[in-house]
Amino acid sequence: MRGFLASSIGVVTAAALALPVALPTPALAEASQVTPAGSTQSLPLVPLGPSADRTPGVPGMSASPRLPEAQGLAAREVKTFSLVGVVWDDVATQLHGRVQVRTRSAKTSAWSGWQDVETHNSEHAADPDAVESGSGRVRGATAPLWVGESDGVEVRVQAEPAAPSSRAPSRLPTGMRIELIDPGAEVPGAGADGKNGGPVGDDKGDMVAPGLTMEMAESSAANLPHAELGANEIIALDKADSTADAIYASEGALSAAAVPFIGPRPRIVTRKGWGADESLREKGFLYTNTVKAAFVHHSASGNNYACKDAPAVLRSLYRYHVLSSGWRDFGYNFAVDKCGTVYEGRAGGVSNPVLGAHTMGFNADSMGVAVLGTYTSTAPPAAAVEAVARLTAWKLGLFGRDPRAKTTLKSGGGNLYAKGTNVKMNVISGHRDGFATECPGKKLYGKLPTTRTSSAKLQGR
Repeated sequence: MRGFLASSIGVVTAAALALPVALPTPALAEASQVTPAGSTQSLPLVPLGPSADRTPGVPGMSASPRLPEAQGLAAREVKTFSLVGVVWDDVATQLHGRVQVRTRSAKTSAWSGWQDVETHNSEHAADPDAVESGSGRVRGATAPLWVGESDGVEVRVQAEPAAPSSRAPSRLPTGMRIELIDPGAEVPGAGADGKNGGPVGDDKGDMVAPGLTMEMAESSAANLPHAELGANEIIALDKADSTADAIYASEGALSAAAVPFIGPRPRIVTRKGWGADESLREKGFLYTNTVKAAFVHHSASGNNYACKDAPAVLRSLYRYHVLSSGWRDFGYNFAVDKCGTVYEGRAGGVSNPVLGAHTMGFNADSMGVAVLGTYTSTAPPAAAVEAVARLTAWKLGLFGRDPRAKTTLKSGGGNLYAKGTNVKMNVISGHRDGFATECPGKKLYGKLPTTRTSSAKLQGR
């Protein structure tokens, strides 16, 4: 299936009011990473005072004779952002505690209530021995939370209370920071209307292609011949045309067993289409040998987004994965919004076996699909579930996989299976099947049996 890679690659409460005028603003020494496509404000958390001094009414912040460690950030005015997350120095250190934020709307100046941020403790990540994990840049991180356009923030992080049998106080990870991400509105290298602009050169001044930087051309070329260079989307095809397209693109590399069972290709918005800043990721692509399984995730970033905002959510997640968490690229191979639109995730070509960082221990020979939102107690929209079925019918079909079947994957190390363990699991699995986590949420996980059946039917099985 490596034949799919074109040879041309390389080119507080609702009643709360606005902040006082004289609120603190970030010091110049505090980190800020800005590119044409957005910005990241990185603000250190500090120890909090006694419980009596804290903002009243915050769940989990009551006084205790064994008061656990707490850190946070007092309410302050900041540059506009839309997504938040907390990171810390050591990726191997887990955050056992509660993370809460409240934010001020940039449009209405109203404060939100306190919102929990999921402390998913890095189960969405590269395998322990992967080159990506050993880069020296990877940090521990919570799940990100989409809060919409905001210009004020307050943060509270409290460690879990110490166990009754323990004398040691609970501790939080060192180097904790709140990451405030603005996704930006500009697509790098494109005109104001979102279409291709004029010629763009690389860092040596050489013209690459109309409206494309060298990095954009590299990413886009990975999807040839499914779409032309610089395309914002890969069009949907019916089953017959999907099969013909796959045979042509693979230059005859498809197995005879796979050909009859390639599902109809869904419309896929490319990285250029959702505005990925290709200068953020590491150059080049990483591949695994094949795709034997699809792991379904939720992004745990909340459901407070409109479908028109999904590209901005993706740009924010991308920045959080790369700049805040230290990964080489977007973690998931694909994303699906609540309206059922499918998006290209990690760069390297939608039909190729791109190595992701989505299911620690089982990234090899698999793909990761994240449904944007949180589906622990909220049911996923039918459109999103259907989109997952369509996507897996096509992509798994390219590699001859039956969505109803079982497969065996070798663990790369995690908290459920030791490194080297051969594990039998469903071809379409949930993240929790490979790692002890709530992901993809109880409600989305409950949809997987019907997703397997629907996906197989789309393949003609």
